[in-house]
Amino acid sequence: MSLSAQSIWNDVEQIRSVAPLVQSITNFVVMNNTANALLALGASPAMVHAVDEVEEFVFIANALVINIGTLDANFVAGMKLAMKKAHELGKPIVFDPVGVGATTYRNQVSRELLAIAAPTIIRGNASEIMALAGLNAYTKGVDSTHGSSAALDGARQLSTGLGSVVVISGAEDYVVHGERVAVIANGHPMMTKVTGMGCTATALTAAFAAINPDPFAASVHSMAVMGIAGELAANQSPGPGSLQLNFLDLLYQLTYQTIADTLKLTYL
Repeated sequence: MSLSAQSIWNDVEQIRSVAPLVQSITNFVVMNNTANALLALGASPAMVHAVDEVEEFVFIANALVINIGTLDANFVAGMKLAMKKAHELGKPIVFDPVGVGATTYRNQVSRELLAIAAPTIIRGNASEIMALAGLNAYTKGVDSTHGSSAALDGARQLSTGLGSVVVISGAEDYVVHGERVAVIANGHPMMTKVTGMGCTATALTAAFAAINPDPFAASVHSMAVMGIAGELAANQSPGPGSLQLNFLDLLYQLTYQTIADTLKLTYL
């Protein structure tokens, strides 16, 4: 399948048409950011994480986000129940291993979640992907200490072992599924000055996965849209505060022509 500006735009139009419901068990830092980004894209966010309702909500959700940014026992219990139910129902699961490799607890929780169900898509920075793959990468909190290309071997290991599509976020974003690798060079360094942009990428990826049965294409399309909106927002923003606002506006205003004029997509 050729992934192009037209195929990206087709998915954007589909999201705007059907407003897929994305259930997000995510961290407290980014709930508002990711919910607003999903709305701006055209999807419907649901920040449902209570253990008493997560399984029931999976029935009506179109995709599930599992983000381990702010862990506690109740969040973990909800994540496990939701992942198991989503796996049983065949709903796409997008896993964001925030800060994995930084603490024993994060590593343990990640192993337990992956044992319950292989995610449809895993998205993290280079250090997180390397740590998740068991490459003993040092993670500085939630910030990557490696360039995205350094995690390609780890991403291939994860993809082969779990059958998941693996997305490595960085100055260039890599999307890996077995031997297939796409590289998206859109984006801007100022995006790293806004908290939760990686988590936002995960949420948007779930929206694309909800309407596109090909998780590789869904991931490429999501990261392209994320990068294009962030790049254009940064170009018209004097600082990270206005970048947040402009990013949402550009997601909302996205057109085919904007994608076609800006897309930087190649394959390895």
